[in-house]
Amino acid sequence: MTDEARFEALRARLGELHGRSHALARQLGDLDLGELRGPGDLALIPVLRKSTLAAMQAAEPPFGALAVAPTSAFPRLFASPGGIYEPESAGRDPWGAAKALAAAGVAAGEIVVNCFSYHLTPGGRILESGALALGCPVIPAGPGNTDLLIAAIAHLKPSVYCGPPDFLKIVLDKARTGGVDVSALKKALVSGAALPPSLRAELERAGVKTRQAYATADLGVVAYETDGADGALLPGMLVNDELVVEIVTPGTDEPAAPGKVGEVVVTRLQGDYPLLRFATGDLSAWASSGRLKGWMGRADQSAKVKGLFVHPGQIVEIGKRHPELGALRLVVRREGEQDAMTLHAETARPNEALSQAVAATLQALTRLRGEVALVALASLPNDGKIIVDERPAQ
Repeated sequence: MTDEARFEALRARLGELHGRSHALARQLGDLDLGELRGPGDLALIPVLRKSTLAAMQAAEPPFGALAVAPTSAFPRLFASPGGIYEPESAGRDPWGAAKALAAAGVAAGEIVVNCFSYHLTPGGRILESGALALGCPVIPAGPGNTDLLIAAIAHLKPSVYCGPPDFLKIVLDKARTGGVDVSALKKALVSGAALPPSLRAELERAGVKTRQAYATADLGVVAYETDGADGALLPGMLVNDELVVEIVTPGTDEPAAPGKVGEVVVTRLQGDYPLLRFATGDLSAWASSGRLKGWMGRADQSAKVKGLFVHPGQIVEIGKRHPELGALRLVVRREGEQDAMTLHAETARPNEALSQAVAATLQALTRLRGEVALVALASLPNDGKIIVDERPAQ
């Protein structure tokens, strides 16, 4: 599906949902849907952050007035850490996992051992529903119980593993040490933990072709790895057709500059639990059109300095007030027994007057004094970090 077709489907769906979801209507406010002419216009709508979602659900249980069906219409209800509750919509593959499994080479009839958690959170169901939609039997293993799991793999001979990549390594290592044959495992779709190149290489040397997906408990599968026509892994992860994904500057509602690392914001309007511009709290960047670089860390960078919280949005505002600045990065550290902070600001024309003006704006916005270090353009890391806390852990 092209970006244009995906957006047209989204706008049509918004029209259907308007008036059915009170929370979505509040989020849209007075916006005329006719103003949404392309994906870039989504920036006219405020993002919905996970912390806000928790407060909404507490105020209007169970789902913060976002659901467009009664609770009894959902086949499964989940509870995740942080007081967040997720309903599973009815229907085939409600979490969008089937395409990720197919892209990993999984075909109908292959047995899948699913090691994502089935306890309260939807992780296990996300992958299970995709496997069942493909016509694959599922062993609902969940995490842990390694000895029993290895015995089940040896006996039932699944060819596909779903779960965290580090747990797959544990299973393979323990089976090898115990002399148990788990060579039936040939493919893996992993998520929920980092997959460094060294770990992927080790898993594939063990005979398990390993591909990864990026998924969240709220949204299901957001993006997944795919292979080219030659079978080689393509860079980045393909965004699920059912979703519209944006990258915004952390701590703001605004699109990040092209190529910059920022917070992943996802719109998913399928099913009976629509989420519009939902900020995941995860960092990523575009690898190419329609392909994310994958998970690159967490976007929540607020720091408490001298008893006051400093938020990324405040640092972004400094850049708006001083357009001669480029990227900004606030570094918080300890000097002696006191908190201290330095704002590193890119500029083409460093001078003392600018430094003093920026320091005054920093103090006005945060109510804290801080140093300003003007640096050359493009000299700060492109890692999505606006606030870096270098203070030692207590």
